[in-house]
Amino acid sequence: MSIKIALAGNPNCGKTTLFNALTGSNQFVGNWPGVTVEKKEGKLKGHSDVTIMDLPGIYSLSPYTLEEVVARNYLVGERPDAILNIVDGTNIERNLYLSTQLMELGIPVIMAVNMMDILEKNGDKIHLDKLSEKLGCPVVAISALKGTGIKEAADKAVDLAKKAATVTIAHSFADSVEAVISAVEAKIGSDVADEQKRFFAIKLIEKDDKIKDMMKSVPDVSAEVQKLEDEFDDDTESIITNERYQYISSIIHDCCTKSKKSEGGSVSDKIDKVVTNRWAALPIFAAVMFLVYYISVTTVGSWATDWANDGVFGDGWHLFGIGTSAYNDAADEYAPYDAEIKGFLEAAEEKAPDVTKEFTEVYDDEDAQEADVDAAIKAFTSNSAIKSLTTEVNIAGEDEDEELVNVNVATFETALEQEEPDPADYGVWVPGIPVLIGNGLDAIGCADWLSGLILDGIVAGVGAVLGFVPQMLVLFIFLAFLESCGYMARVAFIMDRIFRKFGLSGKSFIPMLIGSGCGVPGVMASRTIENDRDRKMTIMTTTFIPCGAKLPIIALIAGAFFDNAGWVAWSAYFVGIAAIICSGIILKKTKMFAGDPAPFVMELPAYHMPTVENVLRSMWERGWSFIKKAGTIILLSTIVLWFLMNFGWADGSFGMLEAEQLDSSILAAIGSVIAPIFAPLGWGNWKMAVAAITGLIAKENVVATFGILFGFAEVAEDGAEIWGQLGASIVPIAAYGFLVFNLLCAPCFAAMGAIKREMNNTKWFWFAIGYQTVLAYIVAFCIYQIGSVFTGNIHVVGLIIALLFVAGFIYLLVRPYKESDTLKVDMKKKAFAK
Repeated sequence: MSIKIALAGNPNCGKTTLFNALTGSNQFVGNWPGVTVEKKEGKLKGHSDVTIMDLPGIYSLSPYTLEEVVARNYLVGERPDAILNIVDGTNIERNLYLSTQLMELGIPVIMAVNMMDILEKNGDKIHLDKLSEKLGCPVVAISALKGTGIKEAADKAVDLAKKAATVTIAHSFADSVEAVISAVEAKIGSDVADEQKRFFAIKLIEKDDKIKDMMKSVPDVSAEVQKLEDEFDDDTESIITNERYQYISSIIHDCCTKSKKSEGGSVSDKIDKVVTNRWAALPIFAAVMFLVYYISVTTVGSWATDWANDGVFGDGWHLFGIGTSAYNDAADEYAPYDAEIKGFLEAAEEKAPDVTKEFTEVYDDEDAQEADVDAAIKAFTSNSAIKSLTTEVNIAGEDEDEELVNVNVATFETALEQEEPDPADYGVWVPGIPVLIGNGLDAIGCADWLSGLILDGIVAGVGAVLGFVPQMLVLFIFLAFLESCGYMARVAFIMDRIFRKFGLSGKSFIPMLIGSGCGVPGVMASRTIENDRDRKMTIMTTTFIPCGAKLPIIALIAGAFFDNAGWVAWSAYFVGIAAIICSGIILKKTKMFAGDPAPFVMELPAYHMPTVENVLRSMWERGWSFIKKAGTIILLSTIVLWFLMNFGWADGSFGMLEAEQLDSSILAAIGSVIAPIFAPLGWGNWKMAVAAITGLIAKENVVATFGILFGFAEVAEDGAEIWGQLGASIVPIAAYGFLVFNLLCAPCFAAMGAIKREMNNTKWFWFAIGYQTVLAYIVAFCIYQIGSVFTGNIHVVGLIIALLFVAGFIYLLVRPYKESDTLKVDMKKKAFAK
């Protein structure tokens, strides 16, 4: 017979750590039906017939948050065979509030007091035998982090479930309260099981509306409620809460012994005095996150990502670095010759462009025959214009002092005779995935179109995403460590002071911080926000922060239009933060998001050193989710994009196009249709429109698309290469509007997939995408139309509309918050009545 055991406990009590230890790799992760709260279940190690359900971390069984509703519905509706209640021993008084409610469900409960090692270190003691007697359930001591006592707890839970014994509730409230509870129990019909009647009765007394939805017939208990409120001169929910804490206080007094050492404050308390200090908290947090991102993005993460992009998904790599040094020496020797060749060709292109183009087409073709290359060289060097050409070339590297030499036809031919070193000839060379697949396709004589689809579409597209995985994993390791040790819980409180002023919760900051690396995990991190409205708003605004994939776009616009001005980059981040703050203010004044942010209540766990296993497990769960979501979406989108760019109508028939026939592609046709939409933004040509659309696949595609559409074989992401054709296509103010549009509009497909999953509602998903895109369009429109005033190219109608947009935007920001005003009036009336 199958046995179901539910793990229940407060957030940060060690429940998930225990779940991972009990189930190992036998886990299944999904979402509860109809909601975004994560559903984790797994098979108990050594017991294939025992299923462990990891319920969301909750503080009570009252329906205040989505997690509490989900947990209560499962416990009441599904009725597991036993509940393993995890209690944080270092904060037992707060944790026992949930425990008293769990015991009223009529389900066998075993309590596992966690973090006993920390408790003993502090000199405190919990008398488990007395605690078990008072609560009326078995109590065991465990350390989920170290794995001590967990097998005993699991075995006892299984035994308890198999016995299916009748549960006797040990705790009781004041006599007058118990009398009312008994009276309400008597009124409840047979549709509620006898062992659950006490729980339902208490919830009816607390005026819990959602409990009524779980009953076929709801008794009238208004008389009992009124009697209790008159006697205690308080609302019934507060009465029951006070009764629970009075009972808990009596337990703590009899079962717990505090040491004199703990009276002066624990180590965690002393650390918190520094890291949550009003003035020092933000600088400390900034320093911590700078270190995390420096290591993840600039050093270790960057090295790993470079290896993945250039090696695994590039030409290949030297195994364990064997041969790298020898190859670098050979490359350094060849570098001056390479500089002479490039410098001479640049000068030749200015003097004889047609002749130079004919030569480079053959010389750069990797499949050209040696005889054809020799013929091309001879034809090029014998040209009268080239024969007399002499130019000055800098053969020193970028970081070296300038070293100029004169290059003529003779030195050019000498340089051509030098053989460029091949890294595969040095050490132990491992070919990259594209090389291996390309060689395999050539070996089987694969058709050109299929080869292009696989290499230029699937491998290039998916590889571009997977190439960033090492960097993401390094970042996830650090974030997992900060979360597990307890620091991230403090950060949410620190940021709550600031974010609450703009209608957002402090928990909204963490997704935005993570989103600066990648929008996918940033959006996924929003599930930690309990309030549904706050969570939806966070999902909608998280991707406004420029992620790593948007950095090449910023660099491109800065280099091509603004001479690499530094203000372009920091202004991009300012625009993202401003969009988040303004969105928070405006959306909170709408009916959908009305109301102040939910009260921010979270138990701060004691600081502790997380285990390597838990950190790596958390890292892998996030990383694997990124790989699955991004990989599958990118796979499909790159296939579609490759097809649209390489097929079209040329010479009166449909088919695969040559590189110079791009204007006849399906993509060009689509771009020509949508281009007028962006004309009011100053970039209404089809190439600019297509680049923005391909950015929906992956933001890096914007720069790569420009490279293809404007005829460059490679794209300089650092902005140093000023693109004449691109620079001539739009004016600088429109280019900045193009940058802002791509920063604020709907994110890449992978992030959109994450938004769809977290919203778990099609209407809300499209509302989020629509809001992001419309906001991006309006802001880019205002930038171009108002900015054109300063460039002397005024569009009167567009300027008037832009000014109206600005006026409307300011009104939405400063208009009174009616909901809050009404709430204040009601509070004043109640205060006056008292």
